[in-house]
Amino acid sequence: MQIKLAKNYGFCFGVKRAIKIAENAPGASTIGPLIHNNEEILRLKNSFDVQTLSNISEAENIKKAIIRTHGITKEDLQDLQKCGIEIVDATCPFVTKPQKICEQMSKEGYSIVIFGDKNHPEVRGVKSYCVHDNVYVVLSCDELTKTDLGQKIALVSQTTRKIDEFLKIVDFLAANCKEVRVFNTICNATFENQDAARELAKEADIFIVIGGKNSSNTKQLYNIAKEFCKDSYLIENEKELDSLWFLDKKICGITAGASTPDWIIKKIIEKIREIKV
Repeated sequence: MQIKLAKNYGFCFGVKRAIKIAENAPGASTIGPLIHNNEEILRLKNSFDVQTLSNISEAENIKKAIIRTHGITKEDLQDLQKCGIEIVDATCPFVTKPQKICEQMSKEGYSIVIFGDKNHPEVRGVKSYCVHDNVYVVLSCDELTKTDLGQKIALVSQTTRKIDEFLKIVDFLAANCKEVRVFNTICNATFENQDAARELAKEADIFIVIGGKNSSNTKQLYNIAKEFCKDSYLIENEKELDSLWFLDKKICGITAGASTPDWIIKKIIEKIREIKV
């Protein structure tokens, strides 16, 4: 069986930056998981004593707080600042961009539409920067039909969404509102990884997506792979591999989410090579 890696996969700029920040801040605590990869979070804890707090209420007795790649809400950041805690900001620059856009456009009187998952920490953080309540977080055009948006709209996206779904939202707003300001805030790495996964999935007869199961961009990669290769699997580590998946397979495609480090990818590839099919 041939093993092929996607042309683009794995750690993005923002995640690499956050990992280096955490490694240079031993003993610090992150407000929520630094990235959406449990294996890497455990490595940072064991090797650098970087702890993960569930929420802001647990930060009372810490000396140094790292803001995770997805960012936190504006209110939580202000609370940390009031406590006098040393703050190390690892928010991805691609995430701070929609935060600033939402703050500015809402000040200018625009209703804000955020294309994304309302429960994702990145989206909750972005939404918190709006200065009024005319904010709508949606995943489809159907949700917009039930909403009185007004005539001045500013649109941003969660950084890890699919571009084709984002464009459907753009088309709907353009057809139904007088003024629409569109800000494409989907990360370039997301584009590249998704395109590469799509290309390889068309060729493979089994496809392995490596990454955190709570990671939005990894789940998007899995959904894309599944469209073109029915035998696609999302795993976090080599222990989840099943040798039966590989029976009679000729080409195994592999990609990895933006929060997946190379050491996990290598371990999984090594394990696949050991499987006798």
